[in-house]
Amino acid sequence: MTSYQPLDWYDLPQYYDAVFTADTHLEADFLEHVLRVFGPRRPRRVLEPACGSGRLMREMARRGFDVTGFDANPQMIAYARDRLDGLEGAWEIQVGRLEGFRFNRRYDTAHCFVSTFKYLLTEDDAVGHLHCVSDHLCPGGLYVLGLHLTEYGVSHRTRERWVAPLPGGGRVVCNLQIWPADQRKRVERVRSRLRVERGESLHGYDTEWLFRTYDARQLARLIRKEPAFEHVATYDFSYDPDCVRELDGEQLDVVLVLRKKRVREESRWR
Repeated sequence: MTSYQPLDWYDLPQYYDAVFTADTHLEADFLEHVLRVFGPRRPRRVLEPACGSGRLMREMARRGFDVTGFDANPQMIAYARDRLDGLEGAWEIQVGRLEGFRFNRRYDTAHCFVSTFKYLLTEDDAVGHLHCVSDHLCPGGLYVLGLHLTEYGVSHRTRERWVAPLPGGGRVVCNLQIWPADQRKRVERVRSRLRVERGESLHGYDTEWLFRTYDARQLARLIRKEPAFEHVATYDFSYDPDCVRELDGEQLDVVLVLRKKRVREESRWR
């Protein structure tokens, strides 16, 4: 029986990174595809809110993009800086929060995957985040936003499990549980349990948090509250560019492509 100690999995960037790293190339390929199809000409600058361990920043930098990222967790930022250090090309990373951030430049695309957006627990914070992102995009720039929609009325916990190898040997097992949503309060309880196995060594870590919930109608209504954006396409977590979806609730894992409208404006940016 594994004993789990309470510890934020964002304070364990090497294990968090192992759980999600398998999708890195797929996500980067997908971002390049949507930029070619929907984005501005010759895109160069990429912004990643809640960049975590920097895995996708590093991959996009390796592909020739100038990358900027921020995250609220200092351990994640330190880990990301270490992995980006020595890379050719321009990169910038700092501590920052989703609901309010500022960089003195504009970007061709921004992206936020794996439901991180749902950490914004109020409507005001969610709208503020969308406004911040649109304010940092050039006209025609894209915001690619991935999150899991909530199926209200489900009365049982849902579970997901991932197993990933660790550099140098061993593996990390992640068990995720999501409790039925409180539709009135628009929140759901989530628990992640990480079991780290290295030879005879076995450690367990337990993290709990709340996510804000959205069904398709609620998400569409939220997007309309940032008038700078137009919703141009919907995909799913397969990141298959040929698998175009509708935001209609039939698919719970959605990846939205939002484009900043092209309007005349006075620019105070570089």
